[in-house]
Amino acid sequence: MTTPIRYIISTFLMTMIFINVSCSDVSQENTKTDNMSTLTDTTSTSYNSELAEKLGADDYGMRQYVMAFLKSGPNPSADSTEAMELQRAHLDNISRMAEEGDLVLAGPFMDSGEIRGIYVFDVRTVEEARELTETDPAIQSGALEMELRPWYGSAALMQINEIHGQISKENL
Repeated sequence: MTTPIRYIISTFLMTMIFINVSCSDVSQENTKTDNMSTLTDTTSTSYNSELAEKLGADDYGMRQYVMAFLKSGPNPSADSTEAMELQRAHLDNISRMAEEGDLVLAGPFMDSGEIRGIYVFDVRTVEEARELTETDPAIQSGALEMELRPWYGSAALMQINEIHGQISKENL
């Protein structure tokens, strides 16, 4: 079985690809849709009421999540060994939340800006997400801070880790 961390990071990348593909101009849409439909048998142009119910989708195929923006905190670790230990604990916490089904996806941004990464939680309220983020050792130490926002996105995200497992050859 592959690790949830790999799924989470790759999920973020897959989401960015999905957004890019869905925002392409109409003349390219049919070709891209044909190519994407070969990735998984869950992609369909006809409504599947069983799948919609399983994923908690509304009539638009959407559902509520809470998105967290991980930001640089006021207490970054100056010691490299301490920073590595804190990062390992942070990643272990991500794995735990993913395994428990609370974390749909997560991933770092690939630049060095103030916003370091995102989480998307499968919870109904910001308060529930806040309780989850408070378990993160990087939050507890002040190395990271979280900005939490309710977010409305595709219910298909609930299957992204499963799909990623089918297309990933190696672990991160």
